[in-house]
Amino acid sequence: MPEFSNVITTSGTIKLTMRTPAASPLFIGIDCSTSACKASAYDLQGVLLSSGRAEIPLSQSLPGWHEQNPHDWWQALCKALRACTQTIDPASVQGIALSVQRETFVVMDRNHNPLRPAILWMDTRAYAEVEVLQPLLPDFHQHTGKRLSVNLIPPKLRWLAAHEPQTFENIAQVWDVHAYLSARLTGEAAASWGSAGPTGLLDLRSMQWYEPVLEACGITTTQLPRLAAPGEYIGSLSPQTAQATGLTAGTAVYAGIGDGQAGGIGAGITGPGCSYLTLGTSVISGTFAPQFVTSDAFRSMVGGSRGTYLLETVLLSGTYILDWYLNTLLSGTSDHAALSAQAASLPPGSEGLVVLPYWNSALNPYWDADARGVILGWRGSHSPAHVYRAILEGIAFEQRLHTEGVADALATPIDRYVVMGGGARNDLWCQIIADSSGRDVQRTALPEAATLGAAVLAVVGSGALPDLNIAAQKMSAVEDAVYQPQTAAQAQYERLYQQVYLPLYPAIRELNRHLSRLCG
Repeated sequence: MPEFSNVITTSGTIKLTMRTPAASPLFIGIDCSTSACKASAYDLQGVLLSSGRAEIPLSQSLPGWHEQNPHDWWQALCKALRACTQTIDPASVQGIALSVQRETFVVMDRNHNPLRPAILWMDTRAYAEVEVLQPLLPDFHQHTGKRLSVNLIPPKLRWLAAHEPQTFENIAQVWDVHAYLSARLTGEAAASWGSAGPTGLLDLRSMQWYEPVLEACGITTTQLPRLAAPGEYIGSLSPQTAQATGLTAGTAVYAGIGDGQAGGIGAGITGPGCSYLTLGTSVISGTFAPQFVTSDAFRSMVGGSRGTYLLETVLLSGTYILDWYLNTLLSGTSDHAALSAQAASLPPGSEGLVVLPYWNSALNPYWDADARGVILGWRGSHSPAHVYRAILEGIAFEQRLHTEGVADALATPIDRYVVMGGGARNDLWCQIIADSSGRDVQRTALPEAATLGAAVLAVVGSGALPDLNIAAQKMSAVEDAVYQPQTAAQAQYERLYQQVYLPLYPAIRELNRHLSRLCG
């Protein structure tokens, strides 16, 4: 069968070109995220050989509700795998592993059928239940690595008990996306430590289900899937499953991880000193930690190898704000490329315009659901390009705040970001991040870091490469171009960060809360 190699063009896009067939076995990483399922095949050098993608529908029947049909996850996985295997020899695939959307779950009956649609991580129906659980779980953060929040599974289980009691009484199993798909692939429902950790049900100290939270939610360990370490063998494909996916019967399936951590592995973040940074709808960053630590500055996540962790920060408003600005305030009359080009001609600081990017509240380090976005310093001389640049700068300032919290907890400097996601293709934004943080910025060389991260776990699980660090460094790649801090811009951003950005949120926090009480 034909095989391909990656060529990075001057524009940063990826092309697949014919090359000599690889001698090494192939491994497939599957990323079942919120909007789509992607499947990509890689060799042991991390060369992308083939890929497939299928969309996943999303339902929003009520404000704040976000649900999916779990069968759509499976259908999308099969479609993506069939597309991926069309240009490779399926017999050469030595293993597959999953990267999955996190905190999403489905409740199953005794016959392994969903009792209702799956509730997604972004669903906010259970705000009241968070308040109820807080006093019942005083040690929640110290064991799960997370502040109790509405995106996690425990409040939503309490919501089901209160609002859908008949459904709750019939729950035989509570499965995350990893457990559901592993059951469909192998007949064995297994949750990876890396997918179970984000749910709020796992004790990250013991890597066992956290009994106090199960008791508070009214469930037991018998209603939860078995736990597996990332890269652990789960099972193999049956003839029927192989036919549905385009793979061969007996193909090994290895435990994967959450999509955020998978992206970090795919970016080569398996050691100290560097953070991955996803510039997407949300801005998510992760930093390797050799031990379990907790802080309000981040969420602690399970890493890709035993005894390691990723310290994750989240800004819920990343490219979301840029799209909102273009589509709402500018009514779609401009585009990102045009505004970015105009903004590049403006000086650091956007001539006195500063953005506090809390369009969707604030998680770390403030954990303030009432936090609101601010555009400070308006004058009549400001143009749409000024606002666009100020948004880029505000998000960069916020990321610096997040990264400094992680670096303080680790007592280790972080001197480089590896960026990915749609925003990573914005040259101006990459330079602003470098200038405002004082850190080098490089892009990942492949478009799907999460599928590569999952494939790396399959490689390590199979024994084809000896450990995660070696496999990730061998298979991941960054582009040669480095965005380095520019002295003059860095000095200006340092003054703005210290004297304006850092004091801004504390100065208006109470006003925000008062505004929320008055207006909702």
